[in-house]
Amino acid sequence: MLETDKKLQLGDAIRLAADAFEAAQLYYGHGTDNAIDEASWLLLHALGLSPVNEPDYEMLLNAEQIIRCNEILAKRIERRQPAAYITGEAWFAGLRFKSDNRALVPRSPLAELIMEDFFGLLSGKEAPRILDLCTGGGCIAIACAYAREGAIVTASDISEQALALAAENVQLHKVQSQVKLVHSGLFEQLNGRFDLILSNPPYVDQSDINAMAKEFHHEPQLGLVAGEDGLDLVRNMLAQAPDYLSDNGMLVVEVGNSATALEAAFPHLPFLWLEFSHGGSGVFVLTRQELLTPR
Repeated sequence: MLETDKKLQLGDAIRLAADAFEAAQLYYGHGTDNAIDEASWLLLHALGLSPVNEPDYEMLLNAEQIIRCNEILAKRIERRQPAAYITGEAWFAGLRFKSDNRALVPRSPLAELIMEDFFGLLSGKEAPRILDLCTGGGCIAIACAYAREGAIVTASDISEQALALAAENVQLHKVQSQVKLVHSGLFEQLNGRFDLILSNPPYVDQSDINAMAKEFHHEPQLGLVAGEDGLDLVRNMLAQAPDYLSDNGMLVVEVGNSATALEAAFPHLPFLWLEFSHGGSGVFVLTRQELLTPR
């Protein structure tokens, strides 16, 4: 921890915190991917400084500021809480969202798909109807509304707590006119057809969840675990999605490490696996017609 009886510049404090993170063998992946960025984000939060604007790294910290920094560092090191839950915010598709343990920390590669105009999947559609299944805190749905101002977005989740967080984020971004939240287990309470169905559902299998870092166990397990092979929800999506897609509609789902199990379970389906410039994998695309391919 940082010593309160020594003069300490912000830049040095960040380096010392990063060293402590490395020594504690923390897991990164809930907003940053390295110790320096994680330490910078947390200490700037402790000091009430913006994580977006570059700070004065030579500013001297007083004893009170160092105590606040140490309180934040203790949560991260001793409790292994994800940084997003400590700061109460996370970034997705260039947007800031409220984040807490009512929903997973947003981190899907679908952010790149959305920011890159859906890789052309919605070409020619001025006012596409988009469904975000298993929306969690609403980041995917809200990012879609930003990406296409004319989009009509429905976001559903089985968790009332997650939907409460999503509602706060919808209000934060003032997209109430575009994003409708629905309490539903997959398609149960949904009507109509959609041009694009996106989902980052639970897809972690039982063996993987047992081996995951402690940080993941602060997140709601309902949003992570999906049976022995991680495909419990995806199986139902594949079976039901054709009834909710427009004739030329597409289903885009992130399945992560369960991709191999998915291909083995559905060898007749022509999965197209997306490639991302900024990292991430295990995201497939299927058209409505492909979903109707007979076994």
